[in-house]
Amino acid sequence: MFVPLHDDTKLKVIGFQWVTLAIMVANSLIFLWDQFLATDMQHNEVLTIFGLIPLDFVSTLRGTGSHGFVREVFTPVTSLFLHGGWLHIIGNLAFLLVFADNIEDAFGHLGFAFFYLLCGIGGGLMHVLMMPDSPAPLIGASSAVAGVLGSYIVLFPKARVWILVFVPVPLSAFWALLGWLGFQLFSILWAAQGSNVALWSHVGGFAVGFVLTLLLRRQISLNTRGRI
Repeated sequence: MFVPLHDDTKLKVIGFQWVTLAIMVANSLIFLWDQFLATDMQHNEVLTIFGLIPLDFVSTLRGTGSHGFVREVFTPVTSLFLHGGWLHIIGNLAFLLVFADNIEDAFGHLGFAFFYLLCGIGGGLMHVLMMPDSPAPLIGASSAVAGVLGSYIVLFPKARVWILVFVPVPLSAFWALLGWLGFQLFSILWAAQGSNVALWSHVGGFAVGFVLTLLLRRQISLNTRGRI
């Protein structure tokens, strides 16, 4: 696909993207602990307890699961802070670094925090809906990051974005993010049979971010502080 490098959209309301930074730091610290300090047993326990496992989640909702309801119902959130490898987390951090600051600027700090989590939860539930029998844990911030992209394409479609596709290429955000979404859909239909990438969570997160932003766009534009 591509790696985002930079955009030309300046912050207008907030002084700094503190929530975005907190999310990036939290993800990084958890990943580094998992990579360098956790034992194999601890790693597997974290995936089992905090990852979103569709089979367990559905069983719990039906009242037939072996895990407690309270523990299982929070896994769509806790799974957002776990990552499976260096490429996984670096990719998510790169997209957050380029796109999330402007969405935090539009929604405000608290509004963005809720928005980010809602997109992540929505993407996770889409994955569960499409793969309810999967025993594999879903981990990663990708669904929440996808929600940020869905919001960005609504609010800043004409923004100039530099992306890395072998060489740096400048594109409008509309075409860059539409290409990203098209790649996800293409992978679902043709290219990712047997893939361990939770593509439906990407599409679900993007859809939640896109729809929420469309619904709140007028409120965002009318509020002089850019907050909801």
